[in-house]
Amino acid sequence: MGAITLDLVREALANRQPVTAAAEGLMPAAVMLLLYPKDGEFCVLLNKRSMTVEHHKGEMSFPGGARDPEDADFEDTARRETEEEMGIARNDITILGRLDDNVTRSNFLVKVFVGTIPYPYKFNPSAHEIAEVVEIPINVLLDPATLRWDSRIENGERISVRSYGYQQHLVYGATAKILDQFLDTIDAELKQMPS
Repeated sequence: MGAITLDLVREALANRQPVTAAAEGLMPAAVMLLLYPKDGEFCVLLNKRSMTVEHHKGEMSFPGGARDPEDADFEDTARRETEEEMGIARNDITILGRLDDNVTRSNFLVKVFVGTIPYPYKFNPSAHEIAEVVEIPINVLLDPATLRWDSRIENGERISVRSYGYQQHLVYGATAKILDQFLDTIDAELKQMPS
């Protein structure tokens, strides 16, 4: 299997058309899945939300949030929220592509952008919104030992959903669903590469 590079990620995202969802009755939002090289491998940036935020207290999430009226578009929302939450300057983010829209159980319609930043980078997380900055190596996320399976009832049917265990953290819900799609997209691209 080949190595993960930014070009490979960009190519993998370019080879697919993101599925969009209708926003009717949902709160529009956007998140940024950021990856960057650290210690010889790519990491994904997550954060543990504080207990003082309005939504998703204490949960693992990507930088992001609700769209503001002054945001030019959803990409602007994702960049603004990443700057506000993590202290990452908007212009330091290079967009690599998009993933599918996600509709959360809390009635958000989330547009998902994938980007990268130069590293090392001095994060300056919001003390109000962020309890902890969490950097997870992609190779750890791809390790089957990291996966957890949960079962729940949705629309009257029992479904199995993946979550990810990392150190003392559990990544679940919409964040895990976005990670699933990102990792599946990258994995599919890696499998197409010549050995």
